[in-house]
Amino acid sequence: MTNQVDNSKRRFLTLATGAVGGVAVVGVATPFIASFFPSERAKAAGAPVEVDISKLEPGQKIDVEWRGKPVWVVNRTKEMIDNMAKIEGKLVDPASAKSEQPEYANNKLRSRADHANIWIALGVCTHLGCSPSFRPDLAPADLGADWVGGFYCPCHGSKFDLAGRVYSGVPAPTNLVIPPYKYLTATTVRVGEDN
Repeated sequence: MTNQVDNSKRRFLTLATGAVGGVAVVGVATPFIASFFPSERAKAAGAPVEVDISKLEPGQKIDVEWRGKPVWVVNRTKEMIDNMAKIEGKLVDPASAKSEQPEYANNKLRSRADHANIWIALGVCTHLGCSPSFRPDLAPADLGADWVGGFYCPCHGSKFDLAGRVYSGVPAPTNLVIPPYKYLTATTVRVGEDN
């Protein structure tokens, strides 16, 4: 008795097995390849943040979050800006030569020239990462008669002026970090993007 081989059936089974194997490889490879790309949550954490400054009163500060860190937006008054010139001799880096900021904020006010009153910075002390307190008051008893307003870090006593420039003789080594930012309109700022 001779068994005849059905070549068409054999070909069909070979192709079907190959197709099922191919689908299995794609099914296994897809999540593996997808793991190389950041999740939507991770993308959102590093995404730029838009800030509406239309209701930001002179002398007021608002906080937003970008990349999991606080970002301060301060609308400085003319008096606040004028007072900063009085303390330049008490600062470690008044010209911000050693500090981290975009080129357009590399000036004494550490802000964009076309919006000099609006100051934006990461609200993280450059010493050990605490978040300093906003202290716009003038000459308070706890900070001394020469205090013209700024930020005080309660963790270890670092002091910064209203441009985020660090005072001499405090633990923080550098000025506060200025993140990249740009104006979309006269009242909307995008933090995290500047080109």
